[in-house]
Amino acid sequence: MPELFTWEFASDPYPAYAWLREHAPVHRTTLPSGVEAWLVTRYADARQALADQRLSKNPDHHDEPSHAKGKTGIPGERKADLMTHLLNIDPPDHTRLRRLVSKAFTPRTVAEFAPRVQELTDDLIDRFAAKGEADLIHDFAFPLPIYAICDLLGVPREDQDDFRDWAGMMIRHGGGPRGGVARSVKKMRGYLAELIRRKRSDPGDDLISGLIRASDDGEHLTENEAAAMAFILLFAGFETTVNLIGNGTYALITHPDQRERLQRALAEGDAGLLATGVEELLRFDGPVELATWRFATEPLTIGGRSIATGDPVLVVLAAADRDPARFADPDALDLSRRDNQHLGYGHGIHYCLGAPLARLEGQTALGTLLTRLPDLRLAQDPADLRWRGGLIMRGLRTLPVEFTPERT
Repeated sequence: MPELFTWEFASDPYPAYAWLREHAPVHRTTLPSGVEAWLVTRYADARQALADQRLSKNPDHHDEPSHAKGKTGIPGERKADLMTHLLNIDPPDHTRLRRLVSKAFTPRTVAEFAPRVQELTDDLIDRFAAKGEADLIHDFAFPLPIYAICDLLGVPREDQDDFRDWAGMMIRHGGGPRGGVARSVKKMRGYLAELIRRKRSDPGDDLISGLIRASDDGEHLTENEAAAMAFILLFAGFETTVNLIGNGTYALITHPDQRERLQRALAEGDAGLLATGVEELLRFDGPVELATWRFATEPLTIGGRSIATGDPVLVVLAAADRDPARFADPDALDLSRRDNQHLGYGHGIHYCLGAPLARLEGQTALGTLLTRLPDLRLAQDPADLRWRGGLIMRGLRTLPVEFTPERT
């Protein structure tokens, strides 16, 4: 039995997940927090569990709520006024809140946002392109989705660097309830509450104003729900994309045949391989390692194992998406893979609402990087790179690269 949740495991969890899929596909384990939970690792079981409404998202169904609450993947989350969000609730409240915010993430709305994403991408690359070196996490993958989601929410440009600082504290020190993380959460919560009050008297063409208008039109959205919604959209909407860009760039650099194939397609004006390529990067080494918590509301069976009422269940997306029973040659990166119904953004009613925006950001970021900095290469031995070892997300702490400087 391989050891789970160590720093070595975080660097490459896939051999351990392969062992679990074969020998213990639904496995009860003790997490680093001390909570006992079930890990679901095979694709068919994972897909079933993600859609099973007997598995609640509400941590009140856990028989150890003191452990579960605040452990949804949002560092420092403890206050009730941030708990009522899409990752923590079930229908009918989930249906109501998701309907309110879904208009911001339709394909049409996201397509209209594409020029702004391209502008942000180019601006960030402009800042380091002439230097010949960069940390692609700090200089690019991290700020891009922060600024994009702030624009979408309606955070004024002059305040967005504050959000970058707060989010940086949370992503660097994920899970810590005290110190800088707690202060960052408190500041972000206070700012969002004040922004909602300002938008109520001076609305704009943004997501927070839209939530307020829906509430005023009788949709029954409380101020706490609006703040929690904005918080989860900000947090979930940036860290997943940070890891998509970071993990994706690393995968392309370390698979030069696939990277060169994509660069040839981009040079020929063929964007099709970029679209399928991002889907493959989501499957191969996606940003979300484990889906957020679920809790059994009644006894049920997954993969032949009996799950008791109140038991926490964690679907291991990273393991399911490399299941050889579902994907041919699953440990190979194939940017043209067509049969690719990966679970990188979940499945069922909790399928990631922001997936269209994340895909747009991933395609824009990776396509622009490979086009503008064609000889991008690692500036550090891959063995020396460090991965953030969280429970839900998985991504690089830094990604130092070198390249031929752009001429100004």
